[in-house]
Amino acid sequence: MTPQDMEARIVRYGDLQPCKTAFIDAHTPGSDQKENFTIIGGGVSESPDQHVHISIPHGFNIGAAGQPPHCRNSLHNHRTAEVFFILKGRWRFFWGEHGDLGEVVMEEGDIFNIPTNIFRGFENIGTDYGMIMAILGGDDAGGGVIWAPHVIKDAKAHGLVLGDNGKLYDSKKGQSLPDGVKPMPLLTKDELDKVDKPTPMDVIGGYVRRYLDMEALGRSGKPVKVIGENGLIRDKPGFEVDLITRESASDKKHKHDRPSVLMPMHGHWRVDYEGGSVTLAPGDTMSVPENLMHSAVPSMTGEASLYHVVATDDAAGATWKG
Repeated sequence: MTPQDMEARIVRYGDLQPCKTAFIDAHTPGSDQKENFTIIGGGVSESPDQHVHISIPHGFNIGAAGQPPHCRNSLHNHRTAEVFFILKGRWRFFWGEHGDLGEVVMEEGDIFNIPTNIFRGFENIGTDYGMIMAILGGDDAGGGVIWAPHVIKDAKAHGLVLGDNGKLYDSKKGQSLPDGVKPMPLLTKDELDKVDKPTPMDVIGGYVRRYLDMEALGRSGKPVKVIGENGLIRDKPGFEVDLITRESASDKKHKHDRPSVLMPMHGHWRVDYEGGSVTLAPGDTMSVPENLMHSAVPSMTGEASLYHVVATDDAAGATWKG
């Protein structure tokens, strides 16, 4: 692996290319300032304007959402896993068809493995531009997004219509549904009744982990298994997530039989690999090729942590409740 080849597998935070028309709520007041990013994989965007940084299949997708204060992402559902960790800012996550079944406030480094089959949304409640990083199960990210009925109605009132082909049409640009394409149907009452309605205790206790708690565990000298069959969050969403800290990092090279991803949270990290070396900063995303010997260690003093993601053979939508 040459340094040039490896650079093509690194997406720097400052080079991220946003899409402001990715989803149906792009014109809806309160959600119209969102920026969506597809870093690895095809993502779930409904817009052809979405830029894909790395299209190599990994068994999962990596994306991000950037939002100014008080901007929110509308209530939606996924058929596969959706995991977020907070890179910058302070965020409120809420769930239920109307967002009134529960909520949790999350700080930088916190991680949320959102269960499948629930409506969820999120809002930047900080005082500055915030960024959350996302891991989506499967190479096709589950075939798209399922919107709460009121989101589709609100979007239509502001000029955006979602076709049953999963594509957006903007009447403000003179677009209309093509022949043979119908509006995306609203979920029926029977379909809505089948959507899960977990309590705050179920969600927060089972699917949220705090960064400070995980960082403390990492001082033991071993990487923290955050999501996995034997993780702090005992789930099998089609990938595993570890938190590696300064104390648990090792300069001993290792490899995986499938691509893996390194996503620094704090500090600068030196990644040595067969063919060269590179330094990553918070917000950067690095795709490590399968079977490439590599190691990652902090390159400067101070707090250092990164999230490590690798696919498993589990179904991308499986939720295992132990």
